[in-house]
Amino acid sequence: MLRLALREVRADGRRLLLSSLAVVLGVAFVAGTLIFTDGMRAGVYDRAGAFDQHTDLAAYAGTKPLAPSLVERVRTVDGVAAADGELTGTAGVVGSDGRPVLGFTVLAAIPTDPALQSYDVVAGRLPRQPGEVVLDDATVADQGFTLGAPVRIGGSAGPSRPFTLVGTVDVAGTTRDVGGPYVGLAGADALAVTGERGYDRIMVATRPGADRQALADRIRTAAGPGVTVKDRQAILNDEVARAVRSLRQFELLLMAFAAVAVVVAGFVIANTFAIVLAQRTRRTALLRLVGATRGQVFRAALAEAALTGLLASAAGVLAGVGVAAGLGALLSAVTEDAPVAGGIIVTARTVLLCLGLGTLLTVVAAALPAWQGTRVAPVAALTDAAVQPARRAGRVRLAAGALVGAAGVAALAGTGETGLVPQVAVGGVLAFLGIVLLGPVLVPALVRLLSWPARRLFGATAGLAVANAVRNPRRIAATTTAMVIGISLVSAFVVGAASAKVGIERAVDARFGVDFVVHGVGGELPPPLAGELAARPELGVVHEHRSHVVDGVELRAAHPALVHRTLTVVDAGDPAGLGPGSVLVHRELAAARGWTVGSTATLAGRPFRVAAVVADKDSTMAGSPVLAGHVVDVAAADFARLFPTERGYLAEVDPAAGVSPAAARAAIESVLANYPTVNLADRDAHKRMLTRTVDVVLVFVTALLGLAVVIALVGVANTLSLSVVERTRENAVLRAVGLTRGGMRAVLAVEAALTAQVGTLLGIALGTGVAASAMAVVARLGGHFTLVLPWGRLGLVVAVAVLAALAASLQPARRALASPVVEALGAE
Repeated sequence: MLRLALREVRADGRRLLLSSLAVVLGVAFVAGTLIFTDGMRAGVYDRAGAFDQHTDLAAYAGTKPLAPSLVERVRTVDGVAAADGELTGTAGVVGSDGRPVLGFTVLAAIPTDPALQSYDVVAGRLPRQPGEVVLDDATVADQGFTLGAPVRIGGSAGPSRPFTLVGTVDVAGTTRDVGGPYVGLAGADALAVTGERGYDRIMVATRPGADRQALADRIRTAAGPGVTVKDRQAILNDEVARAVRSLRQFELLLMAFAAVAVVVAGFVIANTFAIVLAQRTRRTALLRLVGATRGQVFRAALAEAALTGLLASAAGVLAGVGVAAGLGALLSAVTEDAPVAGGIIVTARTVLLCLGLGTLLTVVAAALPAWQGTRVAPVAALTDAAVQPARRAGRVRLAAGALVGAAGVAALAGTGETGLVPQVAVGGVLAFLGIVLLGPVLVPALVRLLSWPARRLFGATAGLAVANAVRNPRRIAATTTAMVIGISLVSAFVVGAASAKVGIERAVDARFGVDFVVHGVGGELPPPLAGELAARPELGVVHEHRSHVVDGVELRAAHPALVHRTLTVVDAGDPAGLGPGSVLVHRELAAARGWTVGSTATLAGRPFRVAAVVADKDSTMAGSPVLAGHVVDVAAADFARLFPTERGYLAEVDPAAGVSPAAARAAIESVLANYPTVNLADRDAHKRMLTRTVDVVLVFVTALLGLAVVIALVGVANTLSLSVVERTRENAVLRAVGLTRGGMRAVLAVEAALTAQVGTLLGIALGTGVAASAMAVVARLGGHFTLVLPWGRLGLVVAVAVLAALAASLQPARRALASPVVEALGAE
């Protein structure tokens, strides 16, 4: 029987080729993910300690930063050769054209003592004293900076100021390479630019022969409580652990997409073996007639599946190398701060795991068709009963499908009331299972329904295509189910992204009624900025968004001219009464504290008069540190007196009366020229900035899910090819009675198009339902989110799927027309 299985693989190699391609693609995604992340993980170990090559010990801050005076104290400890503080933060570089250099900028305090310096210097040297700066070599080359010339650097602490460029460094591939400039300053300058009060850690180089454990104890004693001292090995271990932890999350994300591709491949394989084994029914019965037992036939079929899966998995591992390279290119294309890729590393673990996964997947998928194929009685070989008719779905299956599908739809519809995120996933899975169970009835019905235009256009040709498509309900249901998986996920992300973008835009319109928005890049706005903007006569409204939580109440700085935009209801009083000494209290807090209009509310130790009791839909979002509605709007001047050091991340700006937007923009830009960590955007640009991440995620997800759709289309081509073999004599009869070669191609093209169309429409319906459910949850948590259907993109999904299915029909049509009519009439 083993020899028989090998002969079956050789004899039916062409029939199994496309199903093998499904395994190849599924395994390639898994192998590519493992190869890609293994390369990244190896890179993590190689890069660990890139900035600690000469660090023997390091003292780390607890809840508070390490004061600069503590560095001097550590330097005096016996056994310390050098000590310096280090911190990392954000900053901005003013380019040679006077504009901020684009990209997220990383700033780091570089040790000035050569005994601790571990940077790869490309040109010049590292800073030795305050007032000096080094930049990454890419930024220097792009901007045309020269060594010895001044470069303006600014941060969240204030306006930019010049530093002397003394060197360039190479930080590519390190943790400080995030796609933007890199700035290295002496410790005191780094503290001044970032506004930080202390360092993240103190790096220590020990004297030769010093007992490091004893020295660590002395440093710990000198530093005081709350400070942790680690040796070099612990420093490296922590850095690797942090990087690997982030990498593991990224790997799990990729493996989730790989799992989708594998599941789709499993459907394709199961359908393929069901067709192939059904076509061998007479051969199987003959084997039983000459003495083969049912178990032997079953094991032979599984052996055939195992061999097919093993060979396809080996090809998938080889293809995985290309997938790994593609993942790196995709990440680099869609985002600047993507995880740094390493080399191509193929481990024995990856090879064995992928070979086992592909083989097991093929065997499991083929098990049920193989078991059903052995149920033919030996005597059936003597009659035409060996050709099994298509079986209809049983009542139990249909009843279960109806119940499961209804439960899934109910779960998706009820998320708006419950607000439970897991309910969205559960509802989507149940709805999909309902489609799977009802498929043998649902899919043929939809094929007949959607075939109406084709019948009107192609007449009898389309009628033949429909008859062929619905001849075996289980077969076409399995084929379309594979498409439903990938299309539904793509549709869910497409609809969800469109809905999220519209929701963000509506939130911006509701919250920002001004012409311009000034926002910090990776940090707070510099303290003097709002005052400098307000001092410009071209600008009328300048409002910095600031808030502070005191005693379970969120105090928000509010501008009298802007606060009315976010209010949805005024329960009592007049919001126009907001001003010095008066506040607007939100209804939930007013009810909890018993405050009414005219009451005195004590906030942060100072009394205020309640001017109005109001409600705001966005008063507290999910994750807020206060209870819903426990919010008070305070006049901006009063807020500044209460919390003078509190800063915001953005400010709203409106032109003064009679000033054109162009003149106001010029005034804002003249102020921002000294603040490279701040960006200016009008309302539309601000929307684009906020929605850009949604677009990036959509491109990334669609590209990854595209493989699942490709595998499903392989299933369509495979089903058509095997059906052509099954209908060889029938197709020959049609050709003999006058069906032209073009007519035969049209029959297969319409059949493929209808199959793809049904699978695509079911997938879009399911994906839209999941997206609608998710948007209902988001809207309940807070925000202006509603379901938005991007008809253009959904239409593009349908068009691409149908065109791909038409392309998939070309090879089966070529095969159907390859044999002469007379020869085909005599085929078994």
